[in-house]
Amino acid sequence: MLLSWNRASCFLTLRALGVQIIVFPEDGIHGFNFTRTSIYPFLDFMPSPQLVRWNPCLEPHRFNDTEVLQRLSCMALKGKMFLVANLGIKQPCLSSDPGCPSDGRYQFNTNVVFSSNGTLVDRYRKHNLYFEAAFDTPLKVDYITFDTPFAGKFGIFTCFDILFFDPAVRLLRASAVKHVVYPTAWMNQLPLLAAIEIQKAFAIAFGVNVLAANIHHPSLGMTGSGIHTPLKSFWYHDMEDPKGHLIIAQVDKSPQGLVGTENAAGKMDPTHSKFLKILSSSPHCEKDAQEVHCDEDAEWNMNTPPMFHSEMMYDNFTLVPAWGKKGYLQVCSNSLCCHLLYKRPTLSKELYALGVFDGLHTVHGTYYIQVCALVKCGGLGFHTCGQEITEASGIFEFHLWGNFSTSYIFPLFLTSGMTLEIPDQLGWENDHYFMRKSGLSSGLVTAALYGRLYERN
Repeated sequence: MLLSWNRASCFLTLRALGVQIIVFPEDGIHGFNFTRTSIYPFLDFMPSPQLVRWNPCLEPHRFNDTEVLQRLSCMALKGKMFLVANLGIKQPCLSSDPGCPSDGRYQFNTNVVFSSNGTLVDRYRKHNLYFEAAFDTPLKVDYITFDTPFAGKFGIFTCFDILFFDPAVRLLRASAVKHVVYPTAWMNQLPLLAAIEIQKAFAIAFGVNVLAANIHHPSLGMTGSGIHTPLKSFWYHDMEDPKGHLIIAQVDKSPQGLVGTENAAGKMDPTHSKFLKILSSSPHCEKDAQEVHCDEDAEWNMNTPPMFHSEMMYDNFTLVPAWGKKGYLQVCSNSLCCHLLYKRPTLSKELYALGVFDGLHTVHGTYYIQVCALVKCGGLGFHTCGQEITEASGIFEFHLWGNFSTSYIFPLFLTSGMTLEIPDQLGWENDHYFMRKSGLSSGLVTAALYGRLYERN
């Protein structure tokens, strides 16, 4: 995966290393902050790959206004590898077309795929635009897969698409896709939606390899690329250095999911036994406007911490502080109750809290989420819970779970220094979805279960 588009000199080196596919980031060719008119000189024309077989490098004069496509095709041919890149495409339309814009053309944020001989294999037009005035939304969703001789079938979509059912989820449900190529220009949003955090969560949730190329632009908060399998990640995140980074990794053709994702099995440690006991006892909770009353195990319910509210990524979360060296916490919002069973070897001088949100997110996009999140707060005050932080020293052994109303749940797991962790176990147990971890390698920043209720958008 290469994080800038104009490094053709790298291709011979990559070829010597046995690289078979290269992925470039979203907006890496034309940049940002265009209007519909100002971006027009940077747009290529592209015939439909479904209708026309074309090698732009070998047939450069077949179509006009295809200079970028020609360069990309020649890069793929020279490197003898599949190439995926993002660029702007223009498509003339007729006034008889009811969707045709007034200027007589469609403009699409487009990913293109070239084979190792430079042939244009396919294209994907971004469906879920993120405040992109220069581009149009396709009238129909593209569900694009392409076959490779080295790893079988790949799926493809772009940036904000990862949070929506179409095309991302429907594509994976309908196709035997084991790998996803994912150009993005993602602005990190901590504590729940940093780039590498959601990339990894998607790989785990769907059991696929994700080749994510994020544009490296630290001043805009855009950094964080990775090659992610469900069990391992190779990533780059640097908010200080303006230079991008080349990520090369060898991954399995058939990615293996997390062991024990369906039900608790194998060795039973005391904490997991306690978790199962709490689930089986089904503590009864009564909710009112101010607080939650629960009949729980007295040993784990001493000195019930206060409930409070704080803004996290523009949503009003309900939270309780995680005080003490061990505890069992519960906090509810609407139909979702989140639970945390935890132990800490030592107490750090930091505030952690368990938060819940069940509702419609309406800032920088509109979509329905259910979230259970254990987060480190920005300071010692309750109002700092939800602030963006990247460093932490608190070590936890925990079970985090909730009675989610969706099966689409993404495990977010970030530790100090923007480091990714892998859950020991996750899955459904007694109609609750849980994530379990012990033996953290560094301080916990975020451990969250991020549920998407696509039908309520």
